[in-house]
Amino acid sequence: MFITKYIAAVGALLALAVMTGCSSTPTYPPGGSQASSDWNYLIGPGDSIKVFVWRNPEVSGDFPVRPDGKMTMNLVEDLPASGKTPSQLARDIEKALAKYIQEPIVTVIVAGGTGPFDQQVRVVGEAAKPQALNYRVKMSLVDLMIEVGGLTDFAAGNKAYILRTVKDQQERVGVRLEDLVKGGDISANVDMRPGDVLVIPESLF
Repeated sequence: MFITKYIAAVGALLALAVMTGCSSTPTYPPGGSQASSDWNYLIGPGDSIKVFVWRNPEVSGDFPVRPDGKMTMNLVEDLPASGKTPSQLARDIEKALAKYIQEPIVTVIVAGGTGPFDQQVRVVGEAAKPQALNYRVKMSLVDLMIEVGGLTDFAAGNKAYILRTVKDQQERVGVRLEDLVKGGDISANVDMRPGDVLVIPESLF
């Protein structure tokens, strides 16, 4: 029975995602507007970094960002990487390699990861798979619920809320997950922002 409900819920979310993608009037959380147009991905601990140094394959390679936010690559040790865009990190690597290579040209590609903590989107409480996710441009509540597998049978979906930091102050934005996930109400969909925490409480009944 649970598997049947789970499949039905995920199917409804996928159908809603398609409908939302076709909608020309997306909704946004109260008290704010869409803030993804000037958003850039920032590297974080745990990310996997591909470094390509033109004409220097022996220096190029795949390198992880350590929990302390630094990375070590060929010829360069303990280079701060967390909190930087791939382009910023590439310029820093060029400066470090300039000691050994004449006018190095570096390209950095993020192969995988979730970014720094303040750029992640987290889901806690009564989701099927609570987790921290990498924020993506134009990520919506529907996208987030698909990633976490929908609600559990014990979720109080319409009492859920987003904790959001705006100008160093924390705001609490109520959302209607029950209406969105099980009712297919597109008006309950909202845009997510980097650093958002979705809290899904447990139903008391």
